[in-house]
Amino acid sequence: MTTTTAGNTGAERVTDRQPTAELGVIGGSGLYALLDDVVEVRVETPYGPPSDALFVGEVAGRRVAFLPRHGRGHGLPPHRINYRANLWALHALGVRQVLGPCAVGGLRAEYGPGTLLVPDQFVDRTSGRVQTYYDGRVLPDGSVPEVVHVSMADPYCPPGRGAALAAARDLAWEPVDGGTLVVVEGPRFSTRAESRWFTANGWSVVGMTGHPEAVLARELGLCYTSLALVTDLDAGVESGEGVTHAEVLEVFARNVDRLRTVLFKALESLPATRDCPCSHALDGLVTGLAGVPS
Repeated sequence: MTTTTAGNTGAERVTDRQPTAELGVIGGSGLYALLDDVVEVRVETPYGPPSDALFVGEVAGRRVAFLPRHGRGHGLPPHRINYRANLWALHALGVRQVLGPCAVGGLRAEYGPGTLLVPDQFVDRTSGRVQTYYDGRVLPDGSVPEVVHVSMADPYCPPGRGAALAAARDLAWEPVDGGTLVVVEGPRFSTRAESRWFTANGWSVVGMTGHPEAVLARELGLCYTSLALVTDLDAGVESGEGVTHAEVLEVFARNVDRLRTVLFKALESLPATRDCPCSHALDGLVTGLAGVPS
């Protein structure tokens, strides 16, 4: 593990410290700098390198690790993100509760740009993404994870969702409480037919990164909460030329400051002691993974 300190001046120095964090944020499109005064930590994992270094700082006296999902230069498309390494790196630093803000398209006319939705379900429409730690394959250290099956009936942390919803309401940004996030492979956007099909199924928003993040977090016994910021109405919801990448980034940029404020407030109010279903996800299971409780 390599540790670098970095402040607003850009000055950096390598130290021997190995900071820990109890809370984590995996940032989406346009959210590359959450904390100002940070320690930059590079973590090696059995699954290869994470998307970037982890940036560790404090929010309301609590240690928080921020990881830019696509890398700080947005060099990783959704289907090439090393999700296993990302969640493992956070876990290795001591993180046990994770907030995962992301940019999504609205699948209903009332979920227009600027809507904040805190989903309670997701649907996986991706293909080819590695989505488990428990595949029975030998790791570089010679250990072999067991083949186990973790419940995902309710994929998001109840206290985490409550903290996110309360934080938004306290800041006069009324969120949508619940809904289904359908996750597509990307990096392309949906066709109109796909978008209309998603809507017909009763799904709420569409994104590209919510899976397998939530699954991998659960497999490590972490709490995971998604905060979905609607940047556009998806192609099948309204007429026109359809969503563009520039539109997504522009709307996200307009809302990034208040999203950051919601995240800070939610982080502050996450419970100090966990006793939610996420924290008991591995009870009774033998994982075979070093550092992961069985």
